[in-house]
Amino acid sequence: MADGFSSFWGPVTSTHEWCEPNYVHSSYIAEFFNTVSNVPCIILALIGLVNSLRQRFEKRFSVLHISNMVLAIGSMLYHATLQRLQQQGDETPMVWEMLLYIYILYSPDWHYRSTMPTFLFLYGAVFAIAHSQIRFDIGFKVHYALLCLLCIPRMYKYYIHTEDKSAKRLAKFYLVTLLAGSFCWLVDRLFCKDISSLWYFNPQGHAMWHVLMGFNSYFANTCLMYWRAEQRGWNPKVKQFLGVFPYVKIQKPKIQ
Repeated sequence: MADGFSSFWGPVTSTHEWCEPNYVHSSYIAEFFNTVSNVPCIILALIGLVNSLRQRFEKRFSVLHISNMVLAIGSMLYHATLQRLQQQGDETPMVWEMLLYIYILYSPDWHYRSTMPTFLFLYGAVFAIAHSQIRFDIGFKVHYALLCLLCIPRMYKYYIHTEDKSAKRLAKFYLVTLLAGSFCWLVDRLFCKDISSLWYFNPQGHAMWHVLMGFNSYFANTCLMYWRAEQRGWNPKVKQFLGVFPYVKIQKPKIQ
């Protein structure tokens, strides 16, 4: 794609370029909109982290919110530079995050407490090493999709047993943002040539994917916090922060 500025980071070495002209707004940012669109994810993850720490949720949720921030920062670096190393710094945290979701979803029913986190940790470490040596492309997408699919049965189980309407609404927001984000991703990926040559403007589908998935992660994390609080008997309630952002308020028994 034609560059409006000179390339500060040098030739593109990543396996993908997205449907946004490079270095149009700055010589330091290859894909401007795809870079800045990660900011909402960082802000939402920070809100979730503060709530998790303030109410003393289990550490797994603090780690989950931090992983969302790490993923968003990695994505910013990737789209700002379009370098292979930064691409790995974006894709590897995506897999680690899904392994963390799998742990949170399935660990309550796992009888051997140390076996599951040990396996998932080793799995994530092996993937990181392999991904640093091999340029996965379609294989990475299939692998990531399979990890996502592993989460669906357990999330559906939690959803059908949820009676609180506000919590169910959170799960619906999660599904809507996932579908809308996926649609934007596909449009940007499949119709890039038409967008670049025929459309009057670029809808920045990949940037919209980032924004929607930032909200999607926030809704997913909030749902998981609600369901976990129910399991622990913490009397969870869905409240609104600033009248906009839902969060889980809990009331632990005094003995906890």
